[in-house]
Amino acid sequence: MTPDRAGQRDGADERLRAAAGVAWRLLVVGAAIAILVWIAIRLRTVVIPIILAVALTALLGPPTAWLRRKGLGRGPATTIVVLGSLVVLGGAITLMIQPALAGSGDLIASVQQGLARVPSALARVGVDQAMFEQLWSRAQQELQQSSGRLVSGAWSSAVAAGQVVIGIVLVAVLTVYFLHSGDRLVQWLLSLFPAASRSSLYSGGTTAYEVLGRYVRGVAIVGLIDAVGIGIFLIFLIDIQLAIPLIVLTFIGAFLPVIGAFLAGLLSALAALVTEGWVIALVVVGVTILVQQLESNLFAPRVYGRSLDLPSPVVLLVITIGSLLGGIAGAFLSTPIAAVVAALLRRSPAEEESAAPKVGAGGGGKVRAPSERGGPVEEAGGASRPAAPPDRG
Repeated sequence: MTPDRAGQRDGADERLRAAAGVAWRLLVVGAAIAILVWIAIRLRTVVIPIILAVALTALLGPPTAWLRRKGLGRGPATTIVVLGSLVVLGGAITLMIQPALAGSGDLIASVQQGLARVPSALARVGVDQAMFEQLWSRAQQELQQSSGRLVSGAWSSAVAAGQVVIGIVLVAVLTVYFLHSGDRLVQWLLSLFPAASRSSLYSGGTTAYEVLGRYVRGVAIVGLIDAVGIGIFLIFLIDIQLAIPLIVLTFIGAFLPVIGAFLAGLLSALAALVTEGWVIALVVVGVTILVQQLESNLFAPRVYGRSLDLPSPVVLLVITIGSLLGGIAGAFLSTPIAAVVAALLRRSPAEEESAAPKVGAGGGGKVRAPSERGGPVEEAGGASRPAAPPDRG
């Protein structure tokens, strides 16, 4: 064998070994993810409330931190933020949710009538009406079967009702605790791991928390922009009893990227078609597209930053996978989880080093969470101390 051929063979063997190394690592990572997903699904009564509580903490954390920087202790700051949130929630229920529920019956009837008109309208433009009716009938059968399983299954039992109550209580209690003593919980969790790995764990957790916070705040702001922008036109174009539930659905749809905006716009167009005719329905479609384009190109990039740096096909895929694994809750939670995973994968070693707190000399120092003032934690000679003054709450 000539030296050239021997060198080529050695190079091929090296590439094969490298490919095999990558393959088994991917298999290990995939198996780990599958196990985690399986555990999360099995423990969804606990896992979903924890995720929701962390998301609410990321939303309410900034005002809590601001109050603590102004001199309030943990208890007063948390109490003010929680009570203020309850006031806002109560106002939203009184002003929007109750009228939306009252008008939901009319909206459902209008949408059903609008869908009944679609086959004849498609027939006028040359679309096979029989094929559409067959597809629509099949979709209705699937929906009825799913609804039947839902009603006859666990959700109709007292056990499921108890799970819902437990979930709500868990979300409320965990959110209050995270706002009050989340940094202490982080310190305790980090203390369970070897000192050498604490910096990386803290850096990853900080990245995930920041991305989740930007995502939740961004979705709320974008949903509010869409709801107000589209809602103003809906109030003037269609019956207000139909407009209010559509405004609420537009806001909720923002929490389901790509799909939510499309579904809310479709329902608005169908309601306008039945009550006001084709002209107003086309105006509603035009207004919806205009507002959503302005939001997507002007507001969303500034609001989200890189917290939702996901291509639309990826968003559609993760929502589909989330809905298959976790139903409605999985569909809504899949996008923020994917955004967090993408942010963690994009982290560079330099970013990880800069985001991580210092570890005491010789690995003996404790890794501390951010201080009450949100500043860094100062550590020297293996002893750690927060940069903020002592708690008063």
